[in-house]
Amino acid sequence: MAMKIRLTRMGSKKRPFYRVVALDSATRRDGRPVEFLGHYNPMVEPNDIVLDMEKIEKWLAQGAEPSNTVRSLLKKAGKQA
Repeated sequence: MAMKIRLTRMGSKKRPFYRVVALDSATRRDGRPVEFLGHYNPMVEPNDIVLDMEKIEKWLAQGAEPSNTVRSLLKKAGKQA
């Protein structure tokens, strides 16, 4: 079971809001996640990035692979992935 840390889209049309989640790589984008790890709101200035770093580090230690977008959010939040 290859795990991924990626974004799932929430919010309404033209007002995106994203949750950072851990899920199986075969699961569709908005499928049921294994665990919620934070959220990202690109519609406010500055962008609202809230990440639970303890949970993310736990998943990274277990071999979960972050998506490119989540990797850049981790860098912005101060954690190198």
